[in-house]
This record gives sequence, C-alpha cells and structure tokens, in this order.
Amino acid sequence: MNDTILADELGPRGRRRVFIGSIIASILVLAVIAIAIKRFNDNGQFAEEKWRPLTQWSVLKFYLGGLGNTLKAAGAAMVIALIVGGLVALARLARTAPVRWLATLYVEFFRGMALYLLILFCWLGLPRLGVRLDVYWYLVIGLSVYNSAILAEVFRAGILSLDRGQSDAASALGMRYWQAMGLVIVPQAVRRMLPAIISQLVTLLKDTSLGVLIFYEELLRRARLSAEFFHNPVMSVALVAIFYITVNYALSVFATRLEARQRRRYKAGSIKVTGLEQLAVVGAQAESSIT
Repeated sequence: MNDTILADELGPRGRRRVFIGSIIASILVLAVIAIAIKRFNDNGQFAEEKWRPLTQWSVLKFYLGGLGNTLKAAGAAMVIALIVGGLVALARLARTAPVRWLATLYVEFFRGMALYLLILFCWLGLPRLGVRLDVYWYLVIGLSVYNSAILAEVFRAGILSLDRGQSDAASALGMRYWQAMGLVIVPQAVRRMLPAIISQLVTLLKDTSLGVLIFYEELLRRARLSAEFFHNPVMSVALVAIFYITVNYALSVFATRLEARQRRRYKAGSIKVTGLEQLAVVGAQAESSIT
C-alpha cells in the first residue's frame, strides 16, 4: 500500500525545503532546550540534594506503586475498549438500519466529547445517579467509553479496507454474513488494523494521567506529591517521563513482534498503513466503492 495516500509524493524541491525546515526546527528546539537547562541550573534545580530522594528505595517504591496503578487502570480500559469497540464496529456494519444508527450515535457522541469532561462526569455525575464506585472505576469507565468509540472506527475502517472479493468468496462458499465476518474478514483485517490499534492504546496509556484530576493514585499524581514534598518538580517529571517512555516503547516492540509473527504464520507481506488517518481514508474509499 502506498505510504503517500494522504498527499502527493514530494519532488526534489519539496524534499529540499523539508530538509532545510527540519534542520531549522531542530536548531530552534535544541536552543529552547539549552535555555531551559540553563534556567533550571541557575535556579538550583539540578542540585545534588534534589536528585538524592530519587535514589532512595522508599521513594522509588512510591513511584512504582503509582506506575502499577497506572498500568492496572490502562490494562482494564484497554480490554474493555477493545471488546466494546469491536462490537460497536460490527454494529456499524450490520445490515439492520436501527442497529447501525445506534452504533453511529455512540461513536459520534463519545468520540466528539472531551475525555476530561467524560472522566469528570463519571466521577461527579455517576454518584448522583446512584452509581457509587471506587475512583479507579470512574477513570476506567471514562477511558473505556472514549477509546472504544475511536477504536470502533479503526476496526470499521480496517474491515472496509479489505477487497470486496474476500466477502464474495466467503458467500460463494456458502457462509452467512456473520460467519464470513468472523472466519474470513476480521482475521485478515486485524493485521491491517494493528498499527493504528497499538497507537491508540499508547494514547490510552498516557491518558491515564488524567486520573490526577479525580485524585486517583496513578503515576503522575504520586510524582506530584513527591515533588511537593521534596521540592524537586523537574526531577520528578523527568522520572515520570522515563517510566512512560519505557512502557510505551515496550508496547510498541510487542506490537511489532506480534505483526512479524503473524506475517510468518500466514506467509504474508507487511502492511504499511501506520495510522488511523490513512486507515480511515482506505476504509472510506472501500465504503464508497461498495455503495
């Protein structure tokens, strides 16, 4: 699949301009970083006593506990969002019009709502409706609902991006609509959807930081408490960034290996769709060709 599906390929002049712009942007970014480091150093933010608490096991254990809470909330939200998103995507592709309308309403409503507001509603609104849960579940529900709406579009676009001949072949073999979906269409579409799915799951993991707004003891909140106690916000933020980067990198490596394993298993070529935008365009093209 062509990587330049969203735009024409750049010519020599365009590539030269992009190269020059990249160099200028890199210089500006490095200059800003250098100025920031100098300002922090002038204010004593890099003093040894501010780093020392992060070398103590009790402090690191406090951070690791926050990381565990972050992973627990993210893991539950990922599972729920994937299941609900898959069901909503199938509902949007159903042949019954009311089912498609309800699924479309779900996607458009929750995808258009700010995640911050959705989490606040779960925290403040659900108790007023008589639904009293632990703060952990308010965060999980908000993340699950929002991301399931986005993942539903990823699933739907991935399914529609397959050639129509796949469903026609399944019909020729006597399979019903849902049999063809479960046995032929979805298994093939998973490989095409995987990069966009992993990208959204990484975003979900980072969005758990919004739990600080509802006093959930996730990684960012514990870093904030530690920074207030030891007066070392720069060091605390740096440690949190390392944790997030490490976990997200591990998730990306897992996705890459999973995709490679699938290619070896099915003896197929790689899929070069790398994001939701390209996948959505491919799905829209397939949907227009069907209709």
